[in-house]
Amino acid sequence: MRRAAVLGHPIAHSLSPVLHRAAYEALGLDGWRYEALDVTEEQLPDVVAGLDATWAGLSLTMPLKKTVLGLLDHVEPLAEVVGAVNTVLVQAAAGSAPVLVGANTDVHGVVAALREGLGQDVRVGSAAVIGAGATAASTLAALAEMGCTRPLVLVRSMARAGGTMRAAHRMGVEPDFRMINPQRVMTALTATDVVVSTLPPHAADVIATDLGATGATVRGVLLDCAYDPRPTALAAAWTRAGGTTVGGERMLLHQATEQVRLMTGRTAPVRVMSDALVRVLQG
Repeated sequence: MRRAAVLGHPIAHSLSPVLHRAAYEALGLDGWRYEALDVTEEQLPDVVAGLDATWAGLSLTMPLKKTVLGLLDHVEPLAEVVGAVNTVLVQAAAGSAPVLVGANTDVHGVVAALREGLGQDVRVGSAAVIGAGATAASTLAALAEMGCTRPLVLVRSMARAGGTMRAAHRMGVEPDFRMINPQRVMTALTATDVVVSTLPPHAADVIATDLGATGATVRGVLLDCAYDPRPTALAAAWTRAGGTTVGGERMLLHQATEQVRLMTGRTAPVRVMSDALVRVLQG
């Protein structure tokens, strides 16, 4: 038997099991099992220490993406630069404990999701990121890969944005960090090619209300990393304002396909995983 799991706190809402189990079934991996485990930051060291050769890997949600960094044998360069690990690979080592490797598939997820809205070869000229947590840091790396190295980053607290600022410095990108205020947000929404909201569910609802109240027209692509409810208030307001929206579930899908590839060594069945995700979201 091979085991994998998604860890976080809380975790009951996670759709990762739906995605990974659909992949295992399509790939014929009958001996593989994927589960959701509620694990706090305080519990994480013991869980990681207990990983053995039966494990293939872990998917990590907040608040564990940063906590895990000091618990691993190796951290891949992209994850180290971003400062966030959302994937732990458990690699067998002859005659000794497994080697634990940290990776980041969130960057891949953001790029692939934005490509759905922009097109495969479109370069991003201007962008705004709302929020400054681990997902925002991954978004900065994704935007840099797509050609935008000086996005605007709108934050609710400069004091809490230090980790993302340091990550930007390591990446060699030069974001413009600004405090969120209504005028600044509206300017960003209406004047940029791409907007990525990394705020938690409902935290962007006030922005959606403001956008609707102004009657403004938008021209770019919005990726709202939240996906509950679906569509989010911000995504619905963006669509009414004339923009193109990409749901956060698409980022979730694409980061999971990369996790499946890394953990199993097999090409992920993207269509099968996407169909499984759509079915569960439609209820």
